[in-house]
Amino acid sequence: MAENLKGCSICCKSSWNHLQDLCRLEKLSCTLLGVTRKNLCDFEVEYLCDFKRVRGEEHYLVKWKGYSELENTWEPRRNLKCPKALKQFHKDLERELVRSGRKPNKSLCRLDPSLSSHLVQKAKQRRALHLWEHHLNAKRNHQGAILIENDVDLEGPPKDFIYINEYRVGDGITLNQVAVGCECQDCYQDPSAGCCPGASLNRFAYNDQGQVKIRAGLPIYECNSRCRCGPACPNRIVQRGIQYDLCIFRTTNGRGWGVRTLQKIRKNSFVMEYVGEIITSEEAERRGQIYDRQGATYLFDLDYVEDVYTVDAAYYGNISHFVNHSCDPNLQVYNVFIDNLDERLPRIAFFATRTIRPGEELTFDYNMQVDPVDVESTRMDSNFGLAGMTGSPKKRIRMECKCGTQTCRKYLF
Repeated sequence: MAENLKGCSICCKSSWNHLQDLCRLEKLSCTLLGVTRKNLCDFEVEYLCDFKRVRGEEHYLVKWKGYSELENTWEPRRNLKCPKALKQFHKDLERELVRSGRKPNKSLCRLDPSLSSHLVQKAKQRRALHLWEHHLNAKRNHQGAILIENDVDLEGPPKDFIYINEYRVGDGITLNQVAVGCECQDCYQDPSAGCCPGASLNRFAYNDQGQVKIRAGLPIYECNSRCRCGPACPNRIVQRGIQYDLCIFRTTNGRGWGVRTLQKIRKNSFVMEYVGEIITSEEAERRGQIYDRQGATYLFDLDYVEDVYTVDAAYYGNISHFVNHSCDPNLQVYNVFIDNLDERLPRIAFFATRTIRPGEELTFDYNMQVDPVDVESTRMDSNFGLAGMTGSPKKRIRMECKCGTQTCRKYLF
């Protein structure tokens, strides 16, 4: 049997850097890992913990990567080859001095314990956020990258949040796959029988630039897995996923986490879906009572035709979990149908209401309403919004609005 195992290999669960650290800890050379006798004693700075001046020379307390805090050592600056860590340490130090009402002092000789403790907490938080950022990007299946930023407080990654890319179906709910697809040669220029939108007696939703051209309140029917067209079809916009690099950031006015775009987004362009766990309205009512006590707002009614199901993004969700409310939002909701045509279970897509500049926060109105003006849009419920947080029967609490816009209603509901 042994001869059959020649040439076989398995993936190691440890990272390359972790294996290098283990070699240095055990004082072992390994040419495959690039750990040699020459660099065996080269240790990596994980972060800097403290600062002092000794006879006019700067010294730093170093947390070494791969070692416990009990093995931290004071090192003169001349021994440190970590300009990025040094720059970050002084940036954090200056920011905390300003925040606490103290002036940055270039002749500072020693940090008080509370200040050095804050810098250590900030370094640990930054590491945790970096790992979370790496985790989210490993989970996403869309083109747009996710960045994490918190220059406001010491809040780390949420403890109970799992990133998903599509609906998670709750108990007792079935998503029925579409049975037929279109036969179009060119879904935009030469649609056969009106393509998928025409088959459901609806309009083609997009222009030749992939921007939504129908009014909010009308449904979007995209081509599905049974259609003859390929992934480049102009009627496959939402299903391609997030195309923009986005940043989850900590807000400065007590709204928790928020989301901003790192790229320009054109008006009427698709931005993201609201993804979570699909549950019954009865289960949403039960969970809503719990979320009310926590001040949470993650229940989204799927009330396109009737109020039967709800999307709960509290624990399972994508980046839309962190998008805040605004009374003057730059995102608008559309109901989208692709592989499931059950009108009680639309996919919820956000499109830009105007051009959104890089660095601008993304928001939508938690209490959005769409007024029907013609026969085609009368199926759109005017209470379309977050369950437990809108004018629907699930409303229980009145929350103060902190959006800060000129048109702010002062309260969410």
